[in-house]
Amino acid sequence: MHAARALLAAALALAAAAPARAGDAAAGGKVFATECGECHSVREGKDKKGPSLFGVWGAKAAQRAGFVYSDALKGAGLVWTPENLDAYLANPKKPVPGGKMKYDGLPDAKQRDDLLAYLASATKR
Repeated sequence: MHAARALLAAALALAAAAPARAGDAAAGGKVFATECGECHSVREGKDKKGPSLFGVWGAKAAQRAGFVYSDALKGAGLVWTPENLDAYLANPKKPVPGGKMKYDGLPDAKQRDDLLAYLASATKR
């Protein structure tokens, strides 16, 4: 019984120490419009300069049929988890050196959190 309590206490301590990452989807929609909307859409099948982001959440990178991706992104083996999306949005060239996305990144963590909240809600299948 003591071991179970100790394990529960340790889990609660870790959860309390983990940073909260709750973004504002409405604010994220504005970030999307200014930072991403010129090249990407959240509508299914609506590619622009970049692929539609519909269904991106949890998807393997570089898998949208009919869109030509860089060899670097195809070979990166990424799945678009919140952590991978955050890292990519912060600086696309870091997780995917040689990628062809023409974007320097979004350094503001709050804006990324908001953008991720928007993408989570706007791109669901």
